[in-house]
This record gives sequence, C-alpha cells and structure tokens, in this order.
Amino acid sequence: MDALSRRDILRRLGAAGLVLGSAAVLARARWDQGGAASLSLDGPQVRDYRKRDAPPELPQLVVARGTPSGDPANPRLLASDPADLVRKAVGALGGMQRFISRGDIVVVKPNIGWDRTPIHAANTNPRVVAEVVRLAYDAGAKRVIVTDASCNEPNRCFQRSGIWKAAYDVGADVILPSAHRFRQMRLKGEVLDDWPVYTPLVNADKVINVPIAKHHNLSRYTGAMKNWYGLLGGRRNRLHQNIDTSIADLATFLQPTLTVVDAVRVLLRNGPQGGNVADARDMHTVIATTDQVAADAYGCQLIGRKADEIPYIHMAHQRGLGTMHWQNLRLAEV
Repeated sequence: MDALSRRDILRRLGAAGLVLGSAAVLARARWDQGGAASLSLDGPQVRDYRKRDAPPELPQLVVARGTPSGDPANPRLLASDPADLVRKAVGALGGMQRFISRGDIVVVKPNIGWDRTPIHAANTNPRVVAEVVRLAYDAGAKRVIVTDASCNEPNRCFQRSGIWKAAYDVGADVILPSAHRFRQMRLKGEVLDDWPVYTPLVNADKVINVPIAKHHNLSRYTGAMKNWYGLLGGRRNRLHQNIDTSIADLATFLQPTLTVVDAVRVLLRNGPQGGNVADARDMHTVIATTDQVAADAYGCQLIGRKADEIPYIHMAHQRGLGTMHWQNLRLAEV
C-alpha cells in the first residue's frame, strides 16, 4: 500500500473527529430523557415539557376560588379544601389526563425552600402538592417524584413544610437534594452560563411546577418562574445581583408541562421565607395554566403588584416564553 500523504492523514483525522462529535451529541441527547432538548451550539439550552395540543374549547388560565371560614353570611361554612381547589382548576383545563400519559415518570416541583410551617406561607401548601401527585397517578403516571433543592437545611424544610409526609402518603417518591444529584451543564443564558443543575428535574418525562405565590424582597414577587431557582446548585446567592435576568434564563431553560400555583395562603411581605404569621393571609385560591408567564402575571396581583412592575415577567414575555397579558387568554373562574 502506498504511503499516505499528509493531506490524506488530515482528511481521515477530520472524518474521525466528525464521527466522535456526532457520538457525543447523540450521547447527550440520550441523557435528556424528558423534554425537547435544544442541541444548538449557539442558543440557550432548553428543556421543553409542554404538550402542544391546546383544544380551543378549553380555557388557558383557570382560577379556582374557595370560601373562607367564618363567612358572616354562613358562620357554619368551612373553608374550602385546597385539594378540591386543585381538582377544580386542573379539571377545568381538561383534567390531568390531558398532560400525563400512562407510564410517565413525573416530577412535581413545589417550593420547599424554607424551614417553615404551612401557616407561614413560605412553602407550597402540602395538601396542594399531595393532590397534584394523586391526580398524576390517577392519570396513569408510573412514578411521581416530589423534590426541590432547599435553601435551608433540606431535612427540616421537607418535614416542617408538611410536604414530605403529605406526598409520601399518596405514593410519591420524595427525594432530598444531595451533591451527587447535580450535574454541571452549559445553560448558555445571559446570566446563567455554566451551572450545576439538579438532575431529577431534567430526567423526567413530564414536569409539573407547583409554586406558592408570595412576596420576595429582591424580585418583588415569586411564583412560577422564580421557583426554578430550586433547579440549581452552587452559590445561588451570586445570581441575586441580576436576579431578574437569571429568572428569565431559568424560565427559558425549563418550560413545564403544567403550572399549578398555590395561593391558598399568601405571604404578602417579608418574603421569601417570612416567619411572622401576621405577614400572610388566607386567599383560598389555586391557579392552573400551561403558561408560566401568565401564571406570574396574574399571581403577582395577589400581593398588590402589576405584571409590568416585575422586570423578569416582562423579560420572559419578550422572549416569547408566554404572555404577560393574561387578560387576552381564555380565562375560567371556578
């Protein structure tokens, strides 16, 4: 055989590099078990778990309101059950079976950030979380995981919030955060570039965001999109210098199948962790939608804010992640 020329050697090395590069892309795609992964070399990484079917006869945003206890018109009337509000809200959207398929692995992401009890309204109401889990199983889910990367010590947060027991009692696999569950990823956002990501949230078939609506001392309001801070490891406080852009980056990266906002009891001031019972107020409300931007645009009103006062809501709207003009959506109040 004739000796290879320098040009032939370079050509063959180039071909081998192309094969190896393709294999790396394929391996990366296989790692993304859930969502439509963006493999673009230029744009931000995206995990899009949204379902594309949107029956025109169904509402796009549902607000379920209950009755407070101690109603002067009917003193014997009890407060509405949070689980009942979840069923009404999700049912009006077409039911959980519209979003969950038989055999799905579903991650439910509440806010379990703080060492607080439900009366403080710093974490998602445990009865709201439990009902979302129950509905997912009823729709045919194979496994439902409930998890979050807490700010305070995770064991105390999961227990004092009431979420650990409530979710476990209805069959959820409750996962506490630990170092081995994070994976360094290039998110390619404006602020979020290379960051440790909590893998249970990106290894699912479907993701349901179940935040609590409340005040936040830096972002003014926290609900659906800010709840994705629980997706990150590392020193998240570094992101507070540009908190609005980091929230928009997170909402770009992870777009959930469904958003169910707990506004059963709302923290009106001294958020995000509160601590004074007087800072929270019962509102007996649950919001359900497939549009996380609209969820926040509507939800911020509960603490007396408007959507155009919250920069990250406007940023997410401009990025096309949803609409801040929730009034233009098909709205149902149940």
